[in-house]
Amino acid sequence: MSTFSTLNESSLHKTLKNIYCIQNEGTTEVDKNGYIYDILTKEGKAIEIQTQNLSALLPKILTSLQNSISIKIVHPVIIKRVIEVYDDEGNRISRRTSPNKGCIYDIFRELTGIYPVLLTKGFELEIIEIESIEKRLRTENPVQTKNRQRRFKKNWIKTDKELKEILNTRTFSSKKDYLNLIPAELEKSFTSAQLKTALINNGFPTRKISADTSLMLWVLTKMQLVTRTKQGRAYLYSINN
Repeated sequence: MSTFSTLNESSLHKTLKNIYCIQNEGTTEVDKNGYIYDILTKEGKAIEIQTQNLSALLPKILTSLQNSISIKIVHPVIIKRVIEVYDDEGNRISRRTSPNKGCIYDIFRELTGIYPVLLTKGFELEIIEIESIEKRLRTENPVQTKNRQRRFKKNWIKTDKELKEILNTRTFSSKKDYLNLIPAELEKSFTSAQLKTALINNGFPTRKISADTSLMLWVLTKMQLVTRTKQGRAYLYSINN
């Protein structure tokens, strides 16, 4: 039998919850307005640690704001990842650094589900860029994940994520915070191609540049921070004052 936990709350989530609880002198697992909050500070502010699927928090966010409860969502972005593989007895088989690196622009995939509240008074998004340890259990035969998201079966399953190091923290609550993600070298109006080039020049991973640029522009347009207009065969994006 495997020695690893398969509970929904990962070690990463637990560690971050403890860190933010101590920093904010809060109480964990508080039942209020029909929801269980990860942390409630002594000032009455709610803090939620969410490692993925931010859209699932939208009802809780809306209920909190309607009840005059300020809420901060803490979302880790994995910049560097160490992968450890274990056998069924808990012995580590291998350890390596993943070649795939994340970046701050990964947040836009998550923001598509909560963009209506991003600039609402009382809401705050805190992004922590981290290095994590991903633990995997080697299986005898190739297997599918429980959510059946694998295109091809593999001979391992992910069992846990741990925090290795916090590299940087960024807070988003105003228009300026989000617009600062647009590279400064761009003009006030720019095309998607110009944005891609600027991001690449700033170290953005090229393997997913097209998808993440499209998501970024979609979210910023929905937030009414940029306006999209047709210019010939391309779209022009203009930063709103």
